[in-house]
Amino acid sequence: MGIIRFGWLCAYFHKKSGMGMTVQRYRILTLLSCIGMFLVLIAGVLVTNTESGEGCGTDWPLCNGRFVPAYTLPSIVEYSHRAITGIVGLLIGASFIVTWRWKPARNKESLTYAGGALFFTFLQAILGMMAVKWQQSSLVMALHFGISLFAFSCTWLLYSLAKRDTMWDNTDGRTAAGASGMTVKALTVPRTLYRSVVAVLAYCYVVVYLGAYIRHTSSGGGCTGWPLCNGEVVPELGGVTGIAFAHRVAALLLLLLVGLLAWNVRKAAGAKSELTSIASGTLLLVILQVFSGGLLAMTLDNEDVYVFTSLLHTIIIAALFSMLCLLAVRVRQMSRS
Repeated sequence: MGIIRFGWLCAYFHKKSGMGMTVQRYRILTLLSCIGMFLVLIAGVLVTNTESGEGCGTDWPLCNGRFVPAYTLPSIVEYSHRAITGIVGLLIGASFIVTWRWKPARNKESLTYAGGALFFTFLQAILGMMAVKWQQSSLVMALHFGISLFAFSCTWLLYSLAKRDTMWDNTDGRTAAGASGMTVKALTVPRTLYRSVVAVLAYCYVVVYLGAYIRHTSSGGGCTGWPLCNGEVVPELGGVTGIAFAHRVAALLLLLLVGLLAWNVRKAAGAKSELTSIASGTLLLVILQVFSGGLLAMTLDNEDVYVFTSLLHTIIIAALFSMLCLLAVRVRQMSRS
């Protein structure tokens, strides 16, 4: 309710003050929402990596019964995560209200992204509260990151849409400049390409979930060294070693699938198309993700460095997943007859 009231308050203020919404202001609002949700992702990783999840005890929204938490690292990290999530929730609520109420921004696509961001932000906040109040299994806790990733991707897509001139020209995006600034001239791609992108996107989420599960179960140490696992191509597949090795194999398969997808997109859309540009960016990100995973494995024994390599890993996977979402959206739009 607080988010909705904040959005209505913003709309009321603009109406009474005569400061109407403009395209530039809308773009800034969606950009701030995207940056904010990115910070929520980073703060969540810090909570996990510093084992600060119980820094505020079982109290929510207060921290150990206090509005201002004690000056201990776990309390500060956990409470900062809650504070950032609350502020960003207000921004996303405002983005949804403006998208819904401001006619130039209101269309099916923008409402889907704004509504999705609001829904997933609310859902991850509820899951966070449940994790504090009641002990959750690692299987459930791993979902928390995945839901935050969906929320971030929705804000990314909304900002990408707001940047496109086609949103304000009332076109379908097939004859004007795309988000990359390239010109798309009535390009049509096979519908099978869209199904391929969705399949790779779904598989990417499985890989992300497996990585989050490893983080919450502290299974990363099951495979020491990189690219080999415990000095072997195929190690003993038991316990945490099997989980960590499965994630490595899954990540390698994701690299191959994205490479094949990028080749198919280039073949269907042409070397200079917007779709090829997005697909190439996605391939670059998955390559970086693989190497960042190797860096993560090599810094497991150094906690001070591991915090930063884990953040790098998270940043790349957030960009990768969002780029795949953007590719899926643009391919779907261009596969319509």
